[in-house]
Amino acid sequence: MTANPVSYIEIPANDLDRAIAFYSAVFGFELERATIDGYEMALFPHAEGKPGASGALVKGDVYEPSKAGAIVYLSVADIDRALTLAAENGAQVLYSKKDIGDQGFVAEIEDSEGNRIALHQSIAT
Repeated sequence: MTANPVSYIEIPANDLDRAIAFYSAVFGFELERATIDGYEMALFPHAEGKPGASGALVKGDVYEPSKAGAIVYLSVADIDRALTLAAENGAQVLYSKKDIGDQGFVAEIEDSEGNRIALHQSIAT
């Protein structure tokens, strides 16, 4: 295999302005608004040639926020800071920070839209 199998994710939003404010505040993302196939979107940054996937916040009739189903893991440089910012912006911590050994740390939050989102901090090498 020459690349990671996940290339793009979409996170449902009921209120795109609220979701943009939340993700910008917690993760420092600069999101680009777009309308694709009639759906309102806020595109995450994409760094060509860098590891990892990109994605978007999406509002539309087929997008329903949920804590069930697949869990999206977002990389953070400082998981403690991300958890603090998430709480300050109304998130509920669903799974407290856990040390996962050589892989770093993980935690899960409920975002502004009701989605279960995981945070992952790698161990610096």
